[in-house]
Amino acid sequence: MQASQRRQVQPEPAPDRDWWRGAVIYQIYPRSYQDSNGDGVGDLKGIIARLPYIASLGVDAIWISPFFKSPMKDFGYDVSDYCDVDPMFGTLADFDALVAEAHRLGLRVMIDEVISHTADIHPWFQESRSSRNNPKADWYVWADARPDGTPPNNWLSIFGGSAWQWDTRRQQYYLHNFLAEQPDLNFHNSEVQDALLDVTRFWLERGVDGFRLDTINFYFHSEGLEDNPPLPPEERNDQTAPAVNPYNYQDHIYDKSRPENLGFLERFRTLLDEYPVAAAVGEVGDSQRGLEVVAAYTAGDHRVQMCYAFDFLAPEKISAGKVRSVLEAFGRVASDGWSCWAFSNHDVMRHASRWAASEPDRLAYLKVVSALLMSLRGSVCLYQGEELGLPEAELAFEDLQDPYGIRFWPEFKGRDGCRTPMAWDDARPNAGFSTAKPWLPVAREHLPLAVSRQQGDPNSLLEHYRRFLAFRAGHPALVKGDIEFLAVEGDAIAFARSEGNERIVCAFNLGAKPATLALGDGKKGQETGGHGLHGTLEDGKITFHGYGAWFGRLD
Repeated sequence: MQASQRRQVQPEPAPDRDWWRGAVIYQIYPRSYQDSNGDGVGDLKGIIARLPYIASLGVDAIWISPFFKSPMKDFGYDVSDYCDVDPMFGTLADFDALVAEAHRLGLRVMIDEVISHTADIHPWFQESRSSRNNPKADWYVWADARPDGTPPNNWLSIFGGSAWQWDTRRQQYYLHNFLAEQPDLNFHNSEVQDALLDVTRFWLERGVDGFRLDTINFYFHSEGLEDNPPLPPEERNDQTAPAVNPYNYQDHIYDKSRPENLGFLERFRTLLDEYPVAAAVGEVGDSQRGLEVVAAYTAGDHRVQMCYAFDFLAPEKISAGKVRSVLEAFGRVASDGWSCWAFSNHDVMRHASRWAASEPDRLAYLKVVSALLMSLRGSVCLYQGEELGLPEAELAFEDLQDPYGIRFWPEFKGRDGCRTPMAWDDARPNAGFSTAKPWLPVAREHLPLAVSRQQGDPNSLLEHYRRFLAFRAGHPALVKGDIEFLAVEGDAIAFARSEGNERIVCAFNLGAKPATLALGDGKKGQETGGHGLHGTLEDGKITFHGYGAWFGRLD
């Protein structure tokens, strides 16, 4: 055989280290996604069974909320063993099988890493609290009482009351930014950082593609333990805590978002860079400085790849003006940073209730705002059931599981309403989630919106998400391109996304009434189809029906 006739062996393509930039990430709350063993709680095998559905949406990755060993005081966000699976969710072998199947289907796997605090039954804390001179004595944040026995400063817990809990063994207070059963780790101790990086490596070696870093701006506190100053009443708009929580009364300059965190994030990124595609997205809970923190944490290529703040997760309804102001504000403070945008997640009321309940055409509104989200510059997080338009579930007090909701009921009903089981099949018991009584009730109002009802219906929200995600994936400018806002007024918003030789104008009418958007006399262009939304360009004007959108090229 002549050399020219030999089959040329093509080298494997290099892994795309930049896959996260513009990725669409689907968040799974494992307790509520799919129960495979009939105990009323979702699990890893249940997720595996539903991975083909997730892949059919056209997303790039999944983010799985915590499944580690835990006493479940905060439903997995209180970890007692970072390197094992809680038996209610399965085993490490189940997790390995999940990663393998996700990769086979072309999905990246990101997992929640909850490292600002542990459970109080974690062996590290048990040793730390045993004495003031044991090897882990300063692995957590300990402080003496004031002379009158009160806590060392005025710091408050997001879950209510003081952020300090008295420990009778050490005769000291320990810090907990969340539940008293969630003591905060002391990141000023390099041994703590080393141990947490070892945990990160453990999961990278098991094949995960990245991490969602819970409460990333809570890692460090001020070693001086200074009192936080008060906030004026007009500035008490913390998006991470309900308005009834006095946590909003303080400017949290000493208990979170500390500059010392940057050094740890650089260590963290150095570890990620040892692996071909590892990436991280951080959760930034800071209403006063959220976008600035996101910019700092994602600057350059030596910290985390992306973060999200709560700008679009707050109760305030989205508007054309707000979208533009948030995106432009981020552009001003982050010349090279990258954000991840979301409208819903496991901690906030679903946006189908926050925003769409007052709209005359709920379905059309949810279609246009989802298209807007998936057209913004940045990566995107979609929360399970968002693609179905699930509203916040109405629960009775006796059904609540969330300690946050129980603490502030009835003015704040907690997070259970967005965590109820996924609605798969309205004709099956418990909507196909479980054969047993679920840990939270299946919402009756979710049954007409089940996957079985929407699958295959081209007018449904589910098929809209599939259609629009395919449209987005076919246009590099919508994935990784720059953004330039165009001058418009009212409920309409327009911007151009550009990448290489591609430039797409994206225009949206967020209102129920028809609208006209003037782009300039004589402007002509070509509509880009395939997204299923409607608008027309004629004589330099885009004309929309209510909740319309137009995508295309301008001449």
